[in-house]
Amino acid sequence: MNILFYFVITVHVIVCLFLIGVVLVQQGRSADLAGAFGGQGSQTAFGPRAAANVLTRLTTWSAIIFMVTSLTLTVLYQRGTHSKSVLSGTPTAPASAPAKPGK
Repeated sequence: MNILFYFVITVHVIVCLFLIGVVLVQQGRSADLAGAFGGQGSQTAFGPRAAANVLTRLTTWSAIIFMVTSLTLTVLYQRGTHSKSVLSGTPTAPASAPAKPGK
């Protein structure tokens, strides 16, 4: 169970970094100068539609994998031997007596 938890964490971090990279590589719609005048994008290697489709699919699949690993990590953490509450290990403060009125 512990090995599975660390494996899912590793996959989660790799997918997270990949997702950040794929989103940063994408251009917005009509972001270049030719898009301002209604022309076809000339800066892409696959053409304006093919590059958008590949990057869109990569973004979609990496986002799905990111969400699945997030939910899996939550379930694995809850089923582990971890404490169920944040305050379960804190010591309680001793009860103090009210102050006596002075003379």
